[in-house]
Amino acid sequence: MSSTEAASARQTEDSSGKMSLPTLTAMVVGGMVGAGVFSLPARFGVATGILGSLIAWAIAGAGMLMLAFVFQNLAIRKPDLDSGVFIYAKAGFGDYAGFNSAIGFWASAIAGNTFYWVFITATLGAFFPAFGDGDTVLAAAVGSAGVWLFHTLIAQGVRDAAVINRIVTVFKILPILVFVVVLFASFDSGVFADNWTAYGYGDLGNLNEQVRSTMIITTFVFLGIEGASVYSRYAKKRSDVGKATVLGFLSVLSIFALVTLSSYSVMPQPDIAGTRQPSMVGLFEHVVGDWGEWFISAAVIISVLGAYLAWTLMAAEVMFIPARNEDFPAFLGRENENGTPITALVVSSLAVQGLLAATLILTDALNFMLDLCTSLALIPYLLAAAYALKLGLTGEAYEDVTSGVRRRETIIAGVATAYTLFLFDAAGLKFLLLCTIILAPLTLLYVKARSEQGRRIFSPTELALFVVILAGAVFGVFGLWSGSITI
Repeated sequence: MSSTEAASARQTEDSSGKMSLPTLTAMVVGGMVGAGVFSLPARFGVATGILGSLIAWAIAGAGMLMLAFVFQNLAIRKPDLDSGVFIYAKAGFGDYAGFNSAIGFWASAIAGNTFYWVFITATLGAFFPAFGDGDTVLAAAVGSAGVWLFHTLIAQGVRDAAVINRIVTVFKILPILVFVVVLFASFDSGVFADNWTAYGYGDLGNLNEQVRSTMIITTFVFLGIEGASVYSRYAKKRSDVGKATVLGFLSVLSIFALVTLSSYSVMPQPDIAGTRQPSMVGLFEHVVGDWGEWFISAAVIISVLGAYLAWTLMAAEVMFIPARNEDFPAFLGRENENGTPITALVVSSLAVQGLLAATLILTDALNFMLDLCTSLALIPYLLAAAYALKLGLTGEAYEDVTSGVRRRETIIAGVATAYTLFLFDAAGLKFLLLCTIILAPLTLLYVKARSEQGRRIFSPTELALFVVILAGAVFGVFGLWSGSITI
């Protein structure tokens, strides 16, 4: 079967061959519950106590819930925009904005997938010192083997891999729930009271500083909230896309908050902060003994492999769809006989392979990849929220609804936009400049795609945006060369 025939078959298949609400929800949960949840205790322990963590989860929960509602509302108001999260930027702000949204999302997935392999090999490092903290030659070699193993699996068919992700999601959630139950069963009221503000353990800064320092990790663990939107073209019912986004988000928020609070109930804040990553391993071992290290370590590997699968699927889709829409070069739109976007998959696997090699020279590969992944993901999030705000303010797509509905959804979009801007500020100038270093050269893909179609490359506004990105890249490269930016 040719790629054209495969695409035609996929478009005409009946609903029994498409993703149901539970499967879409599992894609959202599977995308979010990955390595991040297992690193939460120490990342929060370094930054804050219980009070600060509660405020941080309230802010992150409210902000990301508004973003979840944005994706739900966009699915309803613009049902024809079913090509994934990047399409909202294109519809609202033009082709070049759409390109940056798509390539930013893709680059975020690549950095996140590299983080996953570093995290897995760092977990193995607790048992086999040759893996170190996931940044040794052996770690890079094992990660590379994993990249191409999953590449082969996904090449067999997108929907088959999605079903595997649904099964893996169940098996990785259960150990996390066991962790929460066991730690709360071992609740120490004295430790919990001392951890309330954690001021007695040293200077963590004021409450505002504590909360701000947790924002990157809270954002990272929620990445994947747009998972159902990316796979909207496979949904049985278009309305399921929004439902899956909100259901997946609320489920994951509950899990993350419980993991954090249960950790503060059994160990003093300084000890939590000093726990080796993945820190859930050390905490569980502290409570139950040696078998806890093996139990949670196994859960880490299963969970991260499932998340890697989901994010590799997303990375390939986010290159394939724009190529089919003539926003990326045509070669990225090729499929194999299984209907898998094979060229996009190859490029994505090669990119992860390249970053795995870079981990050998990075100072702190684990946290660097985490922060870079999060910063890049903010680009499509901001543009999607801004597009929803634009629709609400102009009234487009609200002709047949009451003014109250329009007002409510406009407020939601405004809060989501403000929240993503706040996250850019929390990420800091360093990662903003690193993002431009990535976006500037990748603009060559946009130029090639426009040239293939014989279309004007930039409008005046788009040219101005490119100049800003290029200037940021120049400053970023200079900062790396001078040492003012360290990686």
